[in-house]
Amino acid sequence: MTHGPESALAALVRPGSRVALADGCGTPRALHGPLSRVAAGRGVSVVLGWHPVPAPDLDPAAFDDVRVVMGGPGTRAAVESGAAHLVPARLSAVPALLRGPLRPDVLVASVVRGPDGGLRFGAEVGYLRGLVAAGVPVAAVLSHGSPCADAGPALPADAVTVLAETGDGPAELTVPPPTADDGAIARRVAALVPPGARIQVGPGRLAAAMAAAIEVPVRLDSGLLPDPVVDLDARGLLLDRPVSTYLAGTRRLYDWADGRALLHPVEHTHDIGRLSAAGAPPLIALNAALEIDVDGQVNVEGLGRSAAGMIGGHPDFAAAGVRGDGLSVIALASAHRGAPTLVRRLSRPVSTPSQDVDVVVTERGTADLRGLDRAERRSALLALWDGATG
Repeated sequence: MTHGPESALAALVRPGSRVALADGCGTPRALHGPLSRVAAGRGVSVVLGWHPVPAPDLDPAAFDDVRVVMGGPGTRAAVESGAAHLVPARLSAVPALLRGPLRPDVLVASVVRGPDGGLRFGAEVGYLRGLVAAGVPVAAVLSHGSPCADAGPALPADAVTVLAETGDGPAELTVPPPTADDGAIARRVAALVPPGARIQVGPGRLAAAMAAAIEVPVRLDSGLLPDPVVDLDARGLLLDRPVSTYLAGTRRLYDWADGRALLHPVEHTHDIGRLSAAGAPPLIALNAALEIDVDGQVNVEGLGRSAAGMIGGHPDFAAAGVRGDGLSVIALASAHRGAPTLVRRLSRPVSTPSQDVDVVVTERGTADLRGLDRAERRSALLALWDGATG
């Protein structure tokens, strides 16, 4: 990395300003420490998105105010301790928040050099291009180890100030091997996916198992792309070019994605109208959950005081699945640490409403809730859990 990014960063991050820190696996880790040191004692606030890995150099105490619009392991401790405020928002609403009440003065991000020599975002686009289009200046680290998967044009040269360079690539997001329950759930879910459909998956072990279990040709239209997309391609089951906004995997995924125009802004990827448009291939939204209540309401934010989850694009894709000719599938093991995941009352507010849930899958079986009234839905869910609730 080049020397002295802090002085240049201090010129862009003025006292009392608000900073948006780019998120995802490609968040500019090389600038986390300098940003924290520049912000300390100067009344600077920060907006954080999805941070799927720990961020040890990012010091929440350095900022006057910390707002988290998604979540993840990198922000969990700050949220649980009260050092950060978790803003409940579906991912499709985040661009509006960043244009309005949480509008930043500076975006701190990673960029890569594209084949045409221009600068682009690398392993994530998310809400970043919307900020550039709104005139927010970018303070960047130029990564020589990141893939170039941004489907957009080169960023305006006068919008980006490169403060440092690094050979580091995106953080690698590995998932543990699937459990026996994961495998059973994934096989049941795969049976719901028709050939030619678009599928959406979230982060995590079960999501990876579901994507890996697909046995028919599919398209990926998802908030993130995990490692199993590479396997689908190798098996000849990947139709068309995937559409996503984050890469979330290992070096194998990043190498595969390099040079492919895969990543688009949230305004495109999470547009419910586009996702559910008539005539488009059916969207099968495959989402996990932490718990579900007997009415079919879903919690993905956390359990009790734990901020283990996040809202993210869960309600966006669930709503799109029920609106179009596809499905909104909720998949979860029937128990977590010995306690049923079907509960009488959620331990957190509702993340995705019951009317946006078509099918619930556990290792025990499948409950198809489509066309059922409230009482029938409760009966179907209780039967799937053999009457056991938390």
